[in-house]
Amino acid sequence: MVKNNWKILLHILGILLIGEGVLMLLCALLSVFYADGSAVAFLLSGSFTLAVGAMNVILCPRRKGHIEKRMAYLIVTSIWLVMSLFGTLPFLATGTIASFSDAFFEMLSGFTTTGATVLEDVERLPKALLFWRSLSQWIGGVGIVMLVLAVVPSLGINSYSLYSAETPGPLKEKTHTSVSATVRNLWITYFVLTAIFFTLLVCGDMDFFTAINHTFTAISSGGFSTCSTSISSFSAYSQYVLAVAMWMSGINLTLFYLFVRVRFSKLKSSLEQFFSYTFGFLALVAVVALVLNQTMDYDGAKSVRVAFVQSASVISTCGLMVDDTTQWILPINFLFLLFCVRGGMAGSTSGGLKVMRVLILEKNVRNVLRNRLHPNAVNPVRLNGKPVSNEVIYNVMTLFFVYCFTLVVSTFLLILGGVSASESLGAVVASLTGYGPGLGCSGGFGNYAHFSVFAKWVLAFCMLAGRLECITVYMLFLPKFWKK
Repeated sequence: MVKNNWKILLHILGILLIGEGVLMLLCALLSVFYADGSAVAFLLSGSFTLAVGAMNVILCPRRKGHIEKRMAYLIVTSIWLVMSLFGTLPFLATGTIASFSDAFFEMLSGFTTTGATVLEDVERLPKALLFWRSLSQWIGGVGIVMLVLAVVPSLGINSYSLYSAETPGPLKEKTHTSVSATVRNLWITYFVLTAIFFTLLVCGDMDFFTAINHTFTAISSGGFSTCSTSISSFSAYSQYVLAVAMWMSGINLTLFYLFVRVRFSKLKSSLEQFFSYTFGFLALVAVVALVLNQTMDYDGAKSVRVAFVQSASVISTCGLMVDDTTQWILPINFLFLLFCVRGGMAGSTSGGLKVMRVLILEKNVRNVLRNRLHPNAVNPVRLNGKPVSNEVIYNVMTLFFVYCFTLVVSTFLLILGGVSASESLGAVVASLTGYGPGLGCSGGFGNYAHFSVFAKWVLAFCMLAGRLECITVYMLFLPKFWKK
């Protein structure tokens, strides 16, 4: 890899660390406002992060040049790791989390919008730290690299390499011919949606601080809450608002932009995916509501409300909890894990395989079975009436295999580490899909504090791999990747 590429990497990391440092300093001001005692920790953490970022930018000034495809994978992965690494500083400086492994797990869970936590009593955290956790998820919702491309379009590099490395979806959708313009449009849409749901929550029973935190984590499919019992203690109104926010977080952000700009003709390309996502959500609500009404002795209204809110959280892989699901029958919890793997729409803030890939896999299996009966028939896989290329099908099948490989190996490693089989499976699926809550002690209102250090690092890898959709991370393990 050429030396110029390494300098571009350090320059980009420097810009991000400057931004992260500034956000920490803003949290220090928030700490002073609430007098929560964490101002000094944020001031020191922010100053150090800012200094390291400035040093990178000064020593590695902006350079125009072409980024090799493989270098883009390294840049994207490095950005997520470095942001999470420096994000641990406020936790370590305040002593809220004493272990580096725990602090890194918490922050990687934040930036990857996983929502898995090692904190057993989040209410005891200073308000500035609670806001820092929520802010990390809001930033990670659309993507850290996407933020760079939106605010620093003058890097002078081929931004499409970074864009495609962080969002390796089966089909790329852009609102503009320019990548930087597309990214800016998505961030504007994201910001507007955040403002709308924040306003709706403030109009309910939430105060300003609680509303902004839960808006950040709902619209980003994050799942962190300022309460140990998540959103179960809020009013029905607030829970329904958050449910709609979570459901919308699983929809392709581009669709909102196109809808507002009255470009209805372009919406057709995502209709099949949208209907599949919505139908899956409604079907899950119906099943869960019926089961809760029959097994938990909930009345009709409560069954529907709890089912609606929790299903929205599951299908968008958000992870906010409206009830202690560990008390529900096990088949429902496993059904939740299956819908987590399915995930939301491609181009959304949700995790999982994405609905578009699942549709392509389903249709490809159906065609293979048909061809066994009629070998000479030509049955191309179609999405929204248009044939899907063999290359796209091949890429989807490859990702599905890598996804399953990661799930199986990671579950096996957790079992070797002393975690029960069911809880291992639940934790890996929850981390890989970005859902957060697993099975057993890590499900419902539980946490991952009881997991060993080894298990937490395995799950941290799953979070990163799941957020970058596996391929980007696995590229770094190929010996040929590091050869000239």
